[in-house]
Order: sequence, then C-alpha cells, then structure tokens
Amino acid sequence: MTFKKTSMALIASALLATTLSARDQIKIVGSSTVYPFSSSVAEEFGATTKFPTPVVESTGTGGGMKLFCAGVDLNTPDITNASRRMKDKEFKMCEENGVTDITEALIGFDGIAIAQSAKVKGFNVTKEQLALAVAQEVPSKDGKTLIANPYKKWSDIDASLPNREIIVYGPPKSSGTRDSFEELVLQHVFEKMPVYTDLYKADEKANKKYKAYSVLRTDGVYVESGENDNLIVQKLTKNEAAIGIFGYSFLEENKDKVVGLSIENTMPTVETISSGKYPIARSMYFYIKNQHAKDVPALKDYTNLFMSEKMIGSDGILTELGLVSLTDDVRAAARTKVMNNEKVTLESLKH
Repeated sequence: MTFKKTSMALIASALLATTLSARDQIKIVGSSTVYPFSSSVAEEFGATTKFPTPVVESTGTGGGMKLFCAGVDLNTPDITNASRRMKDKEFKMCEENGVTDITEALIGFDGIAIAQSAKVKGFNVTKEQLALAVAQEVPSKDGKTLIANPYKKWSDIDASLPNREIIVYGPPKSSGTRDSFEELVLQHVFEKMPVYTDLYKADEKANKKYKAYSVLRTDGVYVESGENDNLIVQKLTKNEAAIGIFGYSFLEENKDKVVGLSIENTMPTVETISSGKYPIARSMYFYIKNQHAKDVPALKDYTNLFMSEKMIGSDGILTELGLVSLTDDVRAAARTKVMNNEKVTLESLKH
C-alpha cells in the first residue's frame, strides 16, 4: 500500500514537473530592425489564436544570439531575430551549449538608410566618402600609410560635399545593422585599397582581415545611440547637422521627420532595395530553436503565421511597416524550410 502511494506520488510529481516545464507564451529576442515586424506578427498571433501574445525584446542581433545560444532550457528564448545571417562563431556557440536543431527563416529585405532631418537639404554621398567619414583610420593623402581620421567636415573629404560638421548617430557593436554597415560600406571600400591589402598580406599568417577594415571612430564623431532606432530619429530632429544610420523601415515610419540621403545617386525605396540597386541593402531573418517545439506548442503556429502571405507576401501586413518582400520563388523556398524544420548547418550559412 505504501509502495503504491509512493509510486502515485512520484507519478504526480513527474506530471507536475512536465506541466511546469511547458509554457504557452513564446519568448523572442534579437534585432532592433526586425523588432517592429516580429512585434506586429506577435500582436496578430495573440489576437487570432488561443495562445497569449509572444514576448518580443529588442536586444540587438548579437545580443539576441548570445541569449538564444545559451542553452535549451525553457528559460532561454525560442526565437532570435537577426538583421544579418548567423555567424560561424555563433553557430558553434549554440552547438557547444546543446542548441543543435535550429531553422533559419528568411523574411525579406531591408536597406540601411543614411538619414537626416527632413528640414535640411539632402546630398549625395558615395560609399567611399561615407567610409572615410566614419572610419577610425584612413589612408594618407599619398595612400601609402594609415593615419588617424582627420576629417571634421564633409567638405574635408570632398569639396563637392556640404561644408557641414560630420556627426553620425549609429547603432552599437551588438547590432546587426552595424555589422551590415561595416561589411557593406567599410570593408567593401577599404579591402580594395592597396594600403589595406598590404597590411592584410603582412598579417596573412593570422589568416584574418586587417582589423582597421571596420573599426569606427571613437573621437566623438560616431556616436553609439543604443538599440532603439527611434532614439536616433529623435536625435536627428534635434541636431540638423547630424546624420543617422538605421533600417529602412524606421525611415518609412518617420518620413515626416527624417529623409534618406542618396547613396551613389540612389535613394532608399522599396523598389531600389528589392532590385538590389540601392548599395546598402541586406536580408533579414529569424532563427527558431526547434528543441523547444514540444514544450512550447505555440511555436510552430507562430512561425507559420510569420512566414505566411498574410504577413510577408508582396501585399502583406509587414510591407506596410517597411518590409521589402522577397520574390515569389525565394519566399516560397524560405517558407518551405520553416515548415519542414530544416536544420541550419555551417555549410548552409555560407550559401
């Protein structure tokens, strides 16, 4: 009798533990750029299903990856949003912590807008001029050495540019927007310059790019402004000399306050970003921890809603927030990956 009671008690405890280990509310972290899209899907999900509205936090892409990859415990996030692809080192960090079943969801495009107050006359800037404005080190006039960035005004870089102070409000190191900006602007420009390639060859044994490719100024010209892109918009309205760096969706949301600069004679628009004509565009993603699917029953329904035509289609809800939709075939392929829980591999991240 005692044995039977003990057995029943153990079974009851196990059932209670199972109940406590499961949860209905999805936990989402990651990119500030993807945040408005993810939040919109979360609100729609809460309003149209039996599940509670998911909790979405804006932690930056890098910060989100750290939280997501910390383990498979249900205290860790189910999803992390990203304004770039997962890095090799992040994939390895996930693996080391037991997060071994991840699906990548490609949702659409976003451009990185270089914006200013709508009250000020705009100007056109090349990627090289932009890189020279924000890099910590730049080539000397003869192009043979690197020197601390001497440029104080845009006209110092090129006489055709405005006689205006260089002040740039931008994202911090944890941001995927900053990662993309460094890669698409600084690295793209500097890795073609002889002074940098010579330094790379000198450091070839280390098999890595010379760090100055993507080191931003720390002399007060580039001002880290947190993960909240709305804060950058606010700062631009107060400082009309400044420019800001953030995702196109925030430009679209605040077009009464700020305007984009022309980059290499191309303005950021849905058409120029989706066609690839706009020079600073990138893809956006979220990553799913499939190992949580069993204990977080809402997860599959949420990801299916996010990838639906209703949300990311060419006329989907998210396009009204600034999402630039994928082509029909690419969108269909991305949706299939999510529906089939296709596992990310190191190899797949390279393609």
